[in-house]
Amino acid sequence: MAQAVEEWYKQMPVITRSYLTAAVLTNIGCSLDIISPHNLYLNPNLVVKQYQFWRLVTNFLYFRKMDLDFMFHMFFLARYCKLLEENSFRGRTADFFYMLLFGATMLTGIVLVGGMIPHLSESFAKIIFLSNSLTFMMVYVWSKQNPFIHMSFLGLFTFTAAYLPWVLLTFSILVGASPWVDLLGMIAGHAYYFLEDVYPRMTGRRPLRTPSLIKALFADDPVVVARPNVRFAPPPVEELHQD
Repeated sequence: MAQAVEEWYKQMPVITRSYLTAAVLTNIGCSLDIISPHNLYLNPNLVVKQYQFWRLVTNFLYFRKMDLDFMFHMFFLARYCKLLEENSFRGRTADFFYMLLFGATMLTGIVLVGGMIPHLSESFAKIIFLSNSLTFMMVYVWSKQNPFIHMSFLGLFTFTAAYLPWVLLTFSILVGASPWVDLLGMIAGHAYYFLEDVYPRMTGRRPLRTPSLIKALFADDPVVVARPNVRFAPPPVEELHQD
């Protein structure tokens, strides 16, 4: 069993493995009181006034207490982060990292701006960890890129992947969780999907082109596509005379 888990872990692509490892270690550290969640949560005042810039990153690593909900989110993080990195972003590690960076930046910006709006500030003030929202963003992007895959929810009913975010959002509401966390992930995911997939097809321009600096950080192996040895035109005359 341990060997199978180790093999599964080693086969994960680099971004998925790094994010999952950081999240698990952070939550274990908090459970053992080695790390305090008070030093991890997103606090704009502490970031700006006391230069605690690490909070811009650590709030994406903590998933609250280690319970069934934690295992649920770790499963989604490992599954859909891995599916995206191995399929949609195969051979494009830098682009995948840039997608996560875009999502994290947008989620942080939404929370900061929302905290300034009078009628919404109270709701946004309660969102101090964005790890679940970033995970939900990955689920949303995967569902938009694989809309026709058939899925089952707890064996109760089947649906296509295009409806997966809405099924999970409904489930969160039914169990009493705040819908804001999932909605933020859907907003960030849709923004990325539109700018990366829809807008370029409409205009021929790609606004989310990965910066060269980020590409320099990742040395991707080229994806080799085998071409069948099939001719679609008659051979040259010289070859015919040689037979």
